Amino acid sequence: MSTLSAATLAAQAAKAAKAVAHLSTEQKNYVLQSMANAIRSATPAILTANSAELEQAKANNTSAAMLDRLTLTPERIESMAQAIEQIIQLPDPVGSKRFIEERPNGIRIEKRRIPLGVICMIYEARPNVTADAGALCFKSGNAVILRCGREAIQTSLAIANAMHQALAEHQLPQEVVTIVPDPDRQLMLDLIQQDQFIDLVIPRGGEGLIRFVTDNSRVPVIQHFKGVCHLYVDQSADLNMALELLLNGKVQRPGVCNALECLLVNQHQAADFLPMVAEAFRAHQVKVHACERSISHFDGAEPIAAADYGQEYLAPEIAIRVVDDLDAAMAHIDQFGSYHTEVICTQDQASADTFINQVDAAVVMHNASSRFSDGGELGLGAEIGISTSKLHAYGPMGLEALTTERFVVSGQGQTR
Repeated sequence: MSTLSAATLAAQAAKAAKAVAHLSTEQKNYVLQSMANAIRSATPAILTANSAELEQAKANNTSAAMLDRLTLTPERIESMAQAIEQIIQLPDPVGSKRFIEERPNGIRIEKRRIPLGVICMIYEARPNVTADAGALCFKSGNAVILRCGREAIQTSLAIANAMHQALAEHQLPQEVVTIVPDPDRQLMLDLIQQDQFIDLVIPRGGEGLIRFVTDNSRVPVIQHFKGVCHLYVDQSADLNMALELLLNGKVQRPGVCNALECLLVNQHQAADFLPMVAEAFRAHQVKVHACERSISHFDGAEPIAAADYGQEYLAPEIAIRVVDDLDAAMAHIDQFGSYHTEVICTQDQASADTFINQVDAAVVMHNASSRFSDGGELGLGAEIGISTSKLHAYGPMGLEALTTERFVVSGQGQTR
């Protein structure tokens, strides 16, 4: 596909964005309910497309983490529909106002939220992103261009077709939710040059994809390179609680970006806590990469060099390090963290406050699982992505992150 085709596609999305930007909240919610209903009705077609792509992915020796993200079931499709219905219940950020001040000359200054315009989502084997991104961008008054990887393109097209039916039912252009049918990399490169029409690019996928988009885009990019999440078990931690946080963060769904990838244990807790961890990890078949101070507690653990931390395993696999104290734990996170999510387990509020104030991450948890670092769990509804860069948005991104504010100045004829 040529550069002209990419420009045309982007221009059509920009035109469609004007059709949704000024819809009322009630109108948008009616359309969203139609989208949820259409996805439910399309379940057989979506599963048929997904089954074929899963077989191809397995034949290509796709990783377990990628397969998990690609796989849809009737339950996961129902969850997609329910996520759209949750978005219906969320406050509409578009048009919300906040008063700034009245100046001495009598002019009144406020800020009002408006849509960004056109969002370009670039993602790999994550077909649920098609529904989540389409619904979030629509509710926030934007059009979206969805560029899915070849591993999930047919599944994503089936989901988008259902959403297009809902748009047509309400006399809205299908380009409000544009699915790019060709996963060609050159087309993706052409798309991210279209800064005249596209306002924001959000890549979701492996680090290589995100770095490629960041390095080549002329459009602003939301960055989230990887999720290297740590749990630090402090000197005053409740060890039973710490074990629950560890297992939930590592074992429940290891192939996601908010899963734990490293356990840090205060030296005063190591003798009591690490045998508990070893027993639990044996039961769950978790592979361990252990430091010199922890390896004796694990059968079959691999030694890890200090420079080899910071890996995103996305598997039942974890690094473990015994640290001297809270400062050493924070120093480790500062060196190896990815600004995603960091967790402290402690009964000492002073330690928790120090960790929260000093650790550099989009989400910081105190005695709560890293798995809560998710738009839905944090009350945002389905998330559009997670930003680990600090401009515009930081952390899980919901509706408000897909809008911006502009100044509105009201006067009675004042001149400067």
